Amino acid sequence: MLRNISKLMGYALASDDGEIGRCHDFLFDDRYWTVRYMVADTGKWLPGRKVLVSPIALGEPNWEAERFPVKLTRKKIEESPPLEKDAPVSRQYEIKWFNYYGWPYYWVGAGLWGIDPYPHTLYGKTGDKAREKGIEPEKSHLRSVKEVTGYHIEASDGEIGHVEDFLVDEQAWSFRYLVVDTGNWLPGRKVLVKPSWVNSVDWIDRRVKIDLTSEGIKNSPEYDPAVPLTSDYESRLEAHYNLPIEKGFGPL
Repeated sequence: MLRNISKLMGYALASDDGEIGRCHDFLFDDRYWTVRYMVADTGKWLPGRKVLVSPIALGEPNWEAERFPVKLTRKKIEESPPLEKDAPVSRQYEIKWFNYYGWPYYWVGAGLWGIDPYPHTLYGKTGDKAREKGIEPEKSHLRSVKEVTGYHIEASDGEIGHVEDFLVDEQAWSFRYLVVDTGNWLPGRKVLVKPSWVNSVDWIDRRVKIDLTSEGIKNSPEYDPAVPLTSDYESRLEAHYNLPIEKGFGPL
């Protein structure tokens, strides 16, 4: 099932032995458009620190109570590698962080989550250090959901709106769609864009360029956030653009 990522902000986070705070933000991989970390607002418990929670450690959420169980203890979280609140998450830091928890690296392997397609199946598994040894750390590909929300969307022939939200697969934690508010161009209308239809992203100018025309977008099936997304809607969207809905999440 797909969830609006914006609606998950503020969800309570409950560790094995008590509350740890609330969901403040998400960091996603800009190559595969997949959430790699939830950023927790821990209040006065761990002030000045950026506390990361991987989907690997998330239990089955209580959607009605707006609550995520975290399969870690407060002590385990507190003793994780510290990171200043405003500091970026580098690949070097990720290596230390994953080594601390002992999980396989998500960036090593052919699956969306390294050796597996889903993060929850990595819980309880340990990394193959012999296999991971010698891999050169690369630059970070993590982006903040809150930062990217509001980016301008450019079709092949002009600007058509801005990123309002993301629809995330609750199992893989990958983004299925960007929700685009068409603003003054088509007032009151929202449309969906697949990450695989994105041509490039200008992170400095805050612009997302897509391989679609403004006329094609104008005539696309309208998205209503109040109505659950159905396979019929996705089929109509695919037929409209004549593009594969399940096209892979390749690097930009």
